[in-house]
Amino acid sequence: MTRNQRLEPDRAARELGLNREEVDAALVSLTGMGLLKADADDPARLRPVDPDLVGAALTGRLESEIRTQQAELNRIRERFSDLRGHYMDSLSHASADVEVVPRVEEVRAALNRASTECTEEMLTSQPGGQRDPAVLQEALGRDTGLLARGVRMRTLYHHTARFNGPSQAYVATVSALGAEYRTAHQLFGRLIVFDRKIAFVPDQGDSAGAVVVREPSLVHYLCEVFEQTWSLAEPFSDAAVDGLEVVAKDIDRTIVRLLAAGLKDETIARRTGMSLRTARKHIADIMETLGAESRFQAGVLAARNGLLPAAEPGLPES
Repeated sequence: MTRNQRLEPDRAARELGLNREEVDAALVSLTGMGLLKADADDPARLRPVDPDLVGAALTGRLESEIRTQQAELNRIRERFSDLRGHYMDSLSHASADVEVVPRVEEVRAALNRASTECTEEMLTSQPGGQRDPAVLQEALGRDTGLLARGVRMRTLYHHTARFNGPSQAYVATVSALGAEYRTAHQLFGRLIVFDRKIAFVPDQGDSAGAVVVREPSLVHYLCEVFEQTWSLAEPFSDAAVDGLEVVAKDIDRTIVRLLAAGLKDETIARRTGMSLRTARKHIADIMETLGAESRFQAGVLAARNGLLPAAEPGLPES
């Protein structure tokens, strides 16, 4: 209709079964896309334009923009690659191979790089009884890749992790691939060591950052702390298999000893891998069971009743 005669919107609406507003909107849209153009001799007459020509014009501009952006992306990568070379040179000449990485995105990138370069062994201490399923899922791909390359993996958890369903499922899956897991009443803190050459420990405070340690003597010391705890830890097992009551009483004996040592609720929670709320509930139940009115009295009564286990070697609380 638009090719050979003057456009009549009302007639077009009748023929197409549309209302006038719909026809006007369609014409505006088609004209805007360049699929309809006014005839040079009669502006009231519209003529169609080959869609291939219109599409080529639009995609040509987009392809040009993509090429420009890709070139800029390559330039940025080259600049940062050059900077990384200078950065690694500066590390090799540094007097102390200790680096603070403040942001979680940078920590994740550094861990991924160290994981990719790891060829022999990874040691990990993961305090806390609750593991985020999303974090475990992310770790699964990395750990599977390490094990496939023949890297030996050993991980320490708190005993409380044996009550956590996601942790149980994760450990069962990765153990089947060759990873080793043990649990302990207390852990010295979070630690990841790759090939006994580079270690990651948490930054001070509540920051999500990390301190990267490359100094050989410090890395060796951290590995010795890990090995000492590993030798005293127990193979990871489902708390339900061991008997929930037995495991719970074992944890309570640890809390009794920490109470007797005069540690605060926050420290007890951190050392046993519990939330502060859960730790306080255990403490309240223990004091009620002992009939104690104070922490000191709880320690005395526990010692009198033979409830204090032998102290576990480890680092002092800071």
